[in-house]
Amino acid sequence: MPNGVGRRAAVVAFAVVAVLLVPATTAFAGNGGLLPLPAHSPNAHRIRDAYVFVTIFAAIIFVIVEGALLVLITRYRRGKRSRYQEGPQIHGSTRLEILWTVVPVIMLAAIGGYVFYKLPGISDAPPAAAANETTITVEGHQFYWLFKYPNGAVSIGTMIAPAGEVVHEDITAPATDVNHSWWVPELGGKTDAIPGQVNHTWFQAPVGSYVARCAELCGIQHALMDATVKVVPRAEYEAFIAARAAAPGSTEVGKEEWLNVCSSCHRLSETYVGPALGGNPLLRDRAGITNLLRHGLRQMPAVGATWSEDQIDALIHYTSTFPKQKANGFRS
Repeated sequence: MPNGVGRRAAVVAFAVVAVLLVPATTAFAGNGGLLPLPAHSPNAHRIRDAYVFVTIFAAIIFVIVEGALLVLITRYRRGKRSRYQEGPQIHGSTRLEILWTVVPVIMLAAIGGYVFYKLPGISDAPPAAAANETTITVEGHQFYWLFKYPNGAVSIGTMIAPAGEVVHEDITAPATDVNHSWWVPELGGKTDAIPGQVNHTWFQAPVGSYVARCAELCGIQHALMDATVKVVPRAEYEAFIAARAAAPGSTEVGKEEWLNVCSSCHRLSETYVGPALGGNPLLRDRAGITNLLRHGLRQMPAVGATWSEDQIDALIHYTSTFPKQKANGFRS
């Protein structure tokens, strides 16, 4: 085989292998590969359908463009021609120019039409019986998620929701906070949590636990601003919010506050983002800890600016147990 032909074959083989490795690497990615996580809500299913539809068109365009590029590079290479010698003069092709104008327009029209067809099912919740309709308020804070239920109950870090029913979510953030973005990949798309503004989304999911993320860079601990949506039978949901409403200052609420709020930046026995809190008398000083939560201190934001007095009591109740539970008081 002549050296030129051998080199050409090697270049083409290398290019083909490189192109094949791109989707191969995504297949072994930690997030599950090229496709989104499995959908467990009707709106999430529609988002996944739109994603797959657009991805197919993008893959076709990629193969056509890169394939044509390889063919042109190979066919019209300089070869042994002097670099100062002009190559063959190739004139335009009206038919080809019309083709590469019309085909992309058709593809874009198909993509746009399909996405607009799917949008109503993504944004609009299906009708539900008023007796089974639930609205949960989702508040984004630096750096945690707080959930408020219709009867005034609250939880932090874990949302409890009824299974098989439409759950409306009012997404917001306190006026003194920063922008966040509520995203549960298996239950729908991203919804911004903007200070002083309420945005809306919904889901309808089976029993299970689903990971939520903050999809908006919101500060130094943004990467740890996650949560869990725990979908349970209706009776279990009703029992949970009734118990929380009856005991808003319970140690259980305080534990959620410590693990999801304080432990974002603090540990008991070591300096983390903030100073170690083990043995700090502030943990038992209601006036001092209230002032800190309401107003913050230096680089610490006012993490409890919107907390009720019961929520502050809950944190005090939990931190008062630290001498007996020091090893369990922080996230490792």
